[in-house]
Parts: sequence; C-alpha cells; structure tokens
Amino acid sequence: MNTTRDQYTATAKWLHWVMAALIVLAWVIGLYVADLPKGPEKALIMGWHKGFGTAVLALLTARLAWRLLNPPPRLPNSMSPGLQQAAHSAHWTLYGLMIAQPMSGWVISSGYGYPVKLIGLITLPALIEKNEALAETFVEIHQFLGWALAALVVGHVVMAIKHHHIDRDGVLKRMLPGQQPRID
Repeated sequence: MNTTRDQYTATAKWLHWVMAALIVLAWVIGLYVADLPKGPEKALIMGWHKGFGTAVLALLTARLAWRLLNPPPRLPNSMSPGLQQAAHSAHWTLYGLMIAQPMSGWVISSGYGYPVKLIGLITLPALIEKNEALAETFVEIHQFLGWALAALVVGHVVMAIKHHHIDRDGVLKRMLPGQQPRID
C-alpha cells in the first residue's frame, strides 16, 4: 500500500484505466448492437457487451474495496472548497452509474429470459423472473444511464485536461502510470 498524499497507487491506476477502457468498449458496442436485427451476430456481439459490463461491475467491487483501504490523494489547495465538493460528488456519481448501468442491463437480460455471464464465463442468477414488459422499461433506463455515464465521463476527461493544461496542478499526472505529480 504505497498511497501518498499526492499519488494514487499502481493498483488504483490499473483499475482506473482498465475500467475506463471496458466502459468505452461496452458503450460503443452497446450503440452498435442496439440497431442490429435479432440473430447470431447480435447474440455474439451482445455477449461481448454483457461481458464487458459484468467485468466493469466486478472490477468496481475491487476498486471500491481498494479505495476504502487506500484513500485517494488530496485535491490541490488551489481548488476552492466548492470545486473540491463538486469533484467528490462527480466521482461518487460516476461510481453510482458504474453500478447502475450494468445492473440495469442485467435486469434487461433477466426480464427477457437471457442468461448473463460474468466476464462471459460464469452464469449469474437472474435478477428477476422473465417479464418482457419490465425488461422493455429497463431498456429505456439502461439507455438513459448510458448517456448519463458518457456525459459524466466526458466531463471527467475535460476536467482532467483542464487541470493539466490550464491549472497545471498535477491532478492528471497522479493518475498516469509512471508519473510523479506536483500538487500545489
């Protein structure tokens, strides 16, 4: 456990970047698969989408446990208390969406009677009995959550770039592998 006041641990960085990649892949695949007609191609690609989604859920469990044991670095003193609170709120909202998004997808699959496999390997129990009407409602919820997550991720990236190029306060560097940030 090598967290310092200014640096994330290697484990936290690894979890962050792997989850970021999985979320982007799941989102892009979800957009693509939504318009495909039912058939073997859609089933195959939907399996990838669900595999990435369940991987995010599993890794998020590990990430939250790691965060409890290794608190994140402090925010720069140059940030006002209001901005610091906004940053904390945005991070916890991201965590909430990273839970709600795959869970809503799991409800959809369960409602339609399709299995969900953890990372494509271990069949998970259905969350609800087959109920296509409820599954259709959750399709709308899943799509809304996907767009909300995408908007928050874009905001997260924009703020990281702002910290790097405008504030020059080391916030982005502390999440990049091999970087030693300077936090003011």
